[in-house]
Amino acid sequence: MRLPRRALLALPALLPAAARAEGGSWRPGQQIRIIASAAAGGTTDIMARFCAQYLQARWGTPVVVENRTGAGGTIGTLEVVRAKPDGTTLLSGNIGPQAIAYSLFRNLAYKPESLVDICGTIRGPNVLVVNAATPVRDMAGFAAWLRANPGKISYASTGVGQSTHLTPVWLLQLLNVEAIHVPFRGSAPAQVELIAGNVGFMIDNLTGVIEHIRAGRLRALAVTSAERNAELPEVPAAKETLPELSAFEVNTWFGLFGPAGLPPEITRSINADVNEMLDLPETRQRFAALGGVPLKLSPEGFADWVKAETAKWSAVIKREGLQLDAG
Repeated sequence: MRLPRRALLALPALLPAAARAEGGSWRPGQQIRIIASAAAGGTTDIMARFCAQYLQARWGTPVVVENRTGAGGTIGTLEVVRAKPDGTTLLSGNIGPQAIAYSLFRNLAYKPESLVDICGTIRGPNVLVVNAATPVRDMAGFAAWLRANPGKISYASTGVGQSTHLTPVWLLQLLNVEAIHVPFRGSAPAQVELIAGNVGFMIDNLTGVIEHIRAGRLRALAVTSAERNAELPEVPAAKETLPELSAFEVNTWFGLFGPAGLPPEITRSINADVNEMLDLPETRQRFAALGGVPLKLSPEGFADWVKAETAKWSAVIKREGLQLDAG
């Protein structure tokens, strides 16, 4: 299920400010595509549309979002990798295809150097959710539920190799339990199946499911960050719930990328424009409502962030002994 339409249309209030912003100096002079590497309705898509609306007003040029789903975000990534590096094709990417995938897939058709890290957009925790009709109400009950049904409970993810896949892999290992992975092409279809009761649980971006939690369709058991989230103060951090989870901490993140060879002046200009959007009070308020905060970094800072995340998940994947063939 997609987020309410107001979640996708909350940005127009920013547009007058966009027209007055200083920002970067580069202008595309033609239509821009932002490829969202996941299905409509999830955070990757929402961030693509936030940026598209702002940049279209800023540049006076059409900026369209195209969803390219599948293979854990690698299909959409490949489309951008193969695009001309002139700033007219950008990628709304995330922790999955831009960090986890490099270690998870043995035959991945692109490398870290195939992309230019332009700017961050939002970061925030994942959250463990179950259908509200499920009798499980806390992490102790969750662990007991899985142990009573070894290898029988299923969990949804937004695709193989996404943080919504690897985060539960790590959680299950720490709890020493098994569950069945059911990947979907993005957050929206995974949420539909969870709300329908066709899968047992999901660890999704808080930004993607918070409206369902507030509406009572899903029950949040824990967030994956080190601390509780201000939007759901009654929901504990997983690491505070059980001794086995004391080292468990995951944050997810999103950003814009371009194909290798993108000129530095274009990279810096887009980074400046998006960072101005992130500085706006309206943006911070909307991100807070989604359970996240702006990931405002320079191009170099964002590149360092991505590199550190890639190394972190490489270590997790190696410990799991998990490696797959790219789809």
